[in-house]
Amino acid sequence: MLVPLTRETFDQVVPLIATGAQYSFAWGKVYNLLARLLISLLIVVSIWIVGLIFGHGAQGVELVCFIIGGMYWLWCPVYVASVRNNQYRRFPYVGFWRGEVLDIFITEEVINETQQADQFGRLVVVENIERRINLEVGDRQGFRAVVQAPVQKTYKAIRAGMVAEMLLFSKNAELERVDKLSDLHLPELDLWVGDYPVVRRDIFRDISDQFGAPGPRRRRPQSLGTYGRIR
Repeated sequence: MLVPLTRETFDQVVPLIATGAQYSFAWGKVYNLLARLLISLLIVVSIWIVGLIFGHGAQGVELVCFIIGGMYWLWCPVYVASVRNNQYRRFPYVGFWRGEVLDIFITEEVINETQQADQFGRLVVVENIERRINLEVGDRQGFRAVVQAPVQKTYKAIRAGMVAEMLLFSKNAELERVDKLSDLHLPELDLWVGDYPVVRRDIFRDISDQFGAPGPRRRRPQSLGTYGRIR
């Protein structure tokens, strides 16, 4: 099943400003926080040095710069997530898709590479490898796609044949060619699979319920309302 959504619904389900889940994702690990704190410190020190060299004439502007620079570690994840959201929001058309899980398999992906010296002083390339779950999903109309995510213990409950839902983003009004996919929702487990939490999950669940959500969350479908073709 593939149903085009209105632009109003599109803007609600993929917000301009980062959601809590998106902020948490962009927050990153401890080393990401330490890196942002270091950048904040460098910004503050740089502003202070510039003030010493050129004087402190515009103290109001300098104070604002101190606050913005000093709080970089806090607002940076909001900015990063909002920029990533915009990569999806730039598409003019989006559709709600429902199909099923066809296959599940694990792969190992190279996340990054670093160089370090071995015991003989030679530089060697060290690959950082991550195990990732791959869900092949599809429907009766012939659509096929693979959604990846880092392996988590909660994914052990996923089985082939389960209902799968996501958003498909396209530049084509008929959604004949799909350019991007959102994270995948498995309503029977209320589980999300993907590299990035693209959608507002409460809004997405409401859309799913409008079309008759399967599994334990199923309730009587309501009127489609605004969840129709993009205008």
